[in-house]
Amino acid sequence: MTNISNSHTPPKEKMLTDGVDSLNTAELISILIGRGPNGKSAVKVAGELLSFAGDNLYNLGQMPPEGMTLIPGIGLARATVLSAAMELGRRRSASERSHVRRISTSKQVFDIFTDRLSDLNHEEFWVLLLKRSNDVLVELKISSGGLSGTVADPKIIFGKALALRASAMVLVHNHPSGNNTPSQSDINLTQNLKEAGKFLDLPILDHIIVAGNRYYSFADSGRL
Repeated sequence: MTNISNSHTPPKEKMLTDGVDSLNTAELISILIGRGPNGKSAVKVAGELLSFAGDNLYNLGQMPPEGMTLIPGIGLARATVLSAAMELGRRRSASERSHVRRISTSKQVFDIFTDRLSDLNHEEFWVLLLKRSNDVLVELKISSGGLSGTVADPKIIFGKALALRASAMVLVHNHPSGNNTPSQSDINLTQNLKEAGKFLDLPILDHIIVAGNRYYSFADSGRL
């Protein structure tokens, strides 16, 4: 609920006197916007931008700068500032999640990668290499592709895993479409890597598909 008693206090002053947590979302965004056009406050412009994003910061974070400029009062320069702020928020969340060093659930893997992959407009393929205790050894990006796919070369994947003496791995890639259902090529790749992992005594514990704020786990679905 909006704090009516401070509604006429400029957001910057309100932040300095009452703390940053006293500002609502529109007021926080208005500080990034700076000034609105003639006759309109920055808070009003921020409110229109939020409304355009469905009052959802996740949607706003996915919006390209050019999309933000559809709101009167937001030019490309201000839109890039807003996009940079959204990216900083993602990186802060990723840093907070990085303390998870032992993997026991698919949700932990999703939490590690969601800020990195959920907003991308292209596919990336990663592997999470694990020690024998399932502690994280390293996170490696294998490939980066287009909207509909990317190449995941088994020779590269197992070559890096063996070189780093990993004991197990989790496969991770994203679907920019937001559809978390595995494609037939996802299924085939998972099975091929699973069989190779058995031969090399380097098991594939899961394959996570990140699709926006949802994910699919091959292990949870009984497909590994």
